[in-house]
Amino acid sequence: MKLKIFAGLLVLSLVLTGCTSAKSTENYAMDGNFAQAVMPVEMPAPMEPQYAEEYGKEMAYDEAVTASGMQTNSIERIVIRNADLSIVVDEPLEAMNTIGRMAERMGGYIVSSNSWKTSNYKGIEIPEANISIRVPAALLNQALDEIKTLLNDKELDLLSENVSGQDVTKEYTDLNSRLKNLEDAEAQLKLILDEAYKTEDVLNVFNQLTYYREQIELTKGQIKYYEESAALSSISVRIQAHEAVNPITVAGWKPSVTVSKALQSLVNALQSIVDGAIWLILLIIPILVIILLPFYLMFLLVRALVRRSKRRKLEKSKISE
Repeated sequence: MKLKIFAGLLVLSLVLTGCTSAKSTENYAMDGNFAQAVMPVEMPAPMEPQYAEEYGKEMAYDEAVTASGMQTNSIERIVIRNADLSIVVDEPLEAMNTIGRMAERMGGYIVSSNSWKTSNYKGIEIPEANISIRVPAALLNQALDEIKTLLNDKELDLLSENVSGQDVTKEYTDLNSRLKNLEDAEAQLKLILDEAYKTEDVLNVFNQLTYYREQIELTKGQIKYYEESAALSSISVRIQAHEAVNPITVAGWKPSVTVSKALQSLVNALQSIVDGAIWLILLIIPILVIILLPFYLMFLLVRALVRRSKRRKLEKSKISE
């Protein structure tokens, strides 16, 4: 009987601590058999990882537990930094290989790389390439500077550069707290398993342990993903040859530039028309309605009075006749 009561109290404590997002394990019998006390009414549903809700906010998070089990009162910010570049060089394939060697030299690695050829308006094949690498986060700026040294003119040959950062400290801390709760629940279920003697009871507790072990492994995998993503920054580089971006030139005339300017002018004109329509609908028309509505109502009232006066005069004239 004591074993049944202990098992029921354990399940109730797991529900109150919010170890899982499953439905509450209600209606377990204190006076029933051991299986009813251990097995919840419904198997807890797997909990999904929590994604960024308050990106960029500086907040302090306590009770952090790392994957190794070390507990601290505060942790460093966990920020995932990535970069995307689009550059123009003389030899795209050579630049791609140089960037790959740089990543390995810095202690990183090549995630993917590919190259292909396109044809320009003259039918000449022009090589292009893409490469994605990972380098230590502390060396991200240095890696970007080394990539820019491949350019002849940093002002013209750097087509685009985007460096982004995602603060996942809250998600990382929540995962560590969840891991601790799951491990505590697993330890308590093991104690129940040691005291179980019926085959049905053993199977029920074993199923619970299997579920919690799966959740523990999933949570550890999510924690590892955040740690690796924060430790190694990703850099994606699109590499083009100068021939691919230089405009078409015919006897000093650059028709592609003229086409580009004409399209830009068309976009600007359409934008002005749409902007004007928006201002007209959302601002000017409501103001005119508010201003003119009283005058219109007064006009209707005066017209109604005039018509009524004319009808009375007409009726009087008919009576006098």
